Amino acid sequence: MQPEIPLKNVRNIGFIAHIDAGKTTTTERVLYYTGKTYKIGDIDEGTTQMDWMEQERERGITIQSAATTCFWPPAESDETCERHRINIIDTPGHVDFTAEVERSLRVLDGAVVVFDGVVGVEPQSETVWRQANHYNVPRLCFMNKLDKTGADYEKSVASIKERLGAETVLLQIPIGLEGNFVGVVDLLEMKGVYSTGELGAKMEIKEIPDELKSLAQEKRAELVEIVAGTSEKLLGKYLEEGPESISVDELKQALREATIKGELFPVLGGASFRNCGVQPLINAIIDYLPSPLDVGEILGYNPIDGQKEKRRASDAEPLAALAFKVQTDPYVGRLVYFRIYSGKLTSGMDVYNSTQQVKARVGRLLLMHANHREQIEELAAGEIGAALGFKEFSTGDTLCDPEHPIILEQMNFPDPVISVAIEPKTKAAQEKMMVSLRRLSEEDPTFTIRGNPETGETIISGMGELHLEILVDRLLREFKVEANIGQPQVAYRETIRKSVEQEGKYIRQSGGRGQYGHVFIRIEPRERGAGFEFEDAIKGGAIPKEFISAVQKGVKEATVSGVVAGYPVVDVKVILFDGSYHEVDSSEVAFKVAGSDAFRKGCREANPTLLEPIMKVEVTAPEQYMGDVIGDLSSKRGEILETETRGNATVVKVLVPLAEMFGYATSVRSMTQGRASFNMEPSHYQEVPKNVAEKIVGTKS
Repeated sequence: MQPEIPLKNVRNIGFIAHIDAGKTTTTERVLYYTGKTYKIGDIDEGTTQMDWMEQERERGITIQSAATTCFWPPAESDETCERHRINIIDTPGHVDFTAEVERSLRVLDGAVVVFDGVVGVEPQSETVWRQANHYNVPRLCFMNKLDKTGADYEKSVASIKERLGAETVLLQIPIGLEGNFVGVVDLLEMKGVYSTGELGAKMEIKEIPDELKSLAQEKRAELVEIVAGTSEKLLGKYLEEGPESISVDELKQALREATIKGELFPVLGGASFRNCGVQPLINAIIDYLPSPLDVGEILGYNPIDGQKEKRRASDAEPLAALAFKVQTDPYVGRLVYFRIYSGKLTSGMDVYNSTQQVKARVGRLLLMHANHREQIEELAAGEIGAALGFKEFSTGDTLCDPEHPIILEQMNFPDPVISVAIEPKTKAAQEKMMVSLRRLSEEDPTFTIRGNPETGETIISGMGELHLEILVDRLLREFKVEANIGQPQVAYRETIRKSVEQEGKYIRQSGGRGQYGHVFIRIEPRERGAGFEFEDAIKGGAIPKEFISAVQKGVKEATVSGVVAGYPVVDVKVILFDGSYHEVDSSEVAFKVAGSDAFRKGCREANPTLLEPIMKVEVTAPEQYMGDVIGDLSSKRGEILETETRGNATVVKVLVPLAEMFGYATSVRSMTQGRASFNMEPSHYQEVPKNVAEKIVGTKS
């Protein structure tokens, strides 16, 4: 049985970071110290609780976000303070799985951003930080790996301010660094904190070492000044009575308020692998990150009248919950993960999916611990859990009370940038393959499937080579589908460069009732990344209202395959401004065909062009190899943005077309005798140079 915990003592938090910063290692320590597990999981041994998939354990990376619940202090603790419930989501660090981070941050109240204490902010750190900014998620910063050779606490903390523009406040300074790292100085309490006992399970409080007393006093003075500056009351006290007049409790309260508002980002340090600094981090999660009550009301709108509505975090309010993840479990079937914002979700109750406009009945409710399940009877406001049996639900859907419908803000995911062709090894496996692919696409909004009508191939698209490799591996192992996989292809797009007006007609007469659809549209280019927009500008009933949606549908379907090389058309606005109809012969089909025809003809005249995905690449290598690395990137149509020195290595940042980056991991390692590493993430789409575009069109024709 789960203990009853008041809502003010609930924390919904996530661990986010660049790959290899130590998120999963830190999460495993938190689970061990809170008594959730009785053995610390090890990534190298493949024994982690949160990385439970075969592919995760083999590769030593997180692929899917995993949810769990723990309590602090643990049940067997002799501490007298109030118990808190911490719902944790551990997220992937690799950029290919950025959708897992996006959907987790959408439903979390707070986050711990884990940084590598040697290098500080890394490329994916910037990406997850921007995602957290988008959802206004309060954050703690945990500077991990302070025991590693080359660890530099001050420089790494400074990189948060420089590269992320965040106002940090130090809560700790390390006692020793690299091999001499043994603990941290708590600047609020002005005490040394050491992790002792078996696997660092005990916190030992001692006096600050003499050699650190002066630095600790200096850093505490900075801490008091920064925190007092966020509160009018404390600032007055600070100026009138001096910094000594402000108590630790007052500092903590003001720091909590500033953290929740996103004005300050507290920084702590440690070495999770060495079991050092994790318990103070758990205390900081309790002290400074918000409860569902602190987050306040959730906003949405009524699907019936479009009016804005609010829901308070209370069991007494009408039900409002967001489905943030769908997962196909080989044992129990389709699992839908929910965050309950208001009301209660009870097993067997009738609910309404306001996004899809369907009613459903709640099956079994589950509390998740990675891939282990605990059946429960209800989920209350502020809780995260899963339900079985919701066939109609997908990521981003709102679940609500049928009598009080509401739609909560949905999530936006990036478009796929890479594709491969896939075909079953036998005709008999075709249907099984399509069913399995559909299940995988339900789980992952950045994984798409389409058929190529010219070749009859099935094309799957994702966020990168690793992303597709993992999905194909799951197809073979979990779903037992035997398939042949083609070479990775770039997901090009098409757009237009000028505005045109175009007429579209569909007139057929065949004895009986004919077909008549007639439209005039204007096609305009939009800003890069703006997407597709359709505007109804019909006046005077030139086309009846019931046919306008058919025109829109025809135009939208025509954007799937462009006129240059058959790639999807993006960043265009279509304005339907005139047309005509026949009282007997006009139909939705006729107007749909007319709209599609007008769009295709218009695109041909609108100076169409190809777009290609541009990747933001960051290569880290020893100085002596940097000339070769930069030369190679320039030959790949790379645009060098900047170079900087980081520790003993040089880092070059560059924008490179994805088409030039296949197999780069092998070539950069051979160029630098295996001493270089690189990170790559999608940046934007831009026009393909004319000579390159001609080759692409040539291969498609």
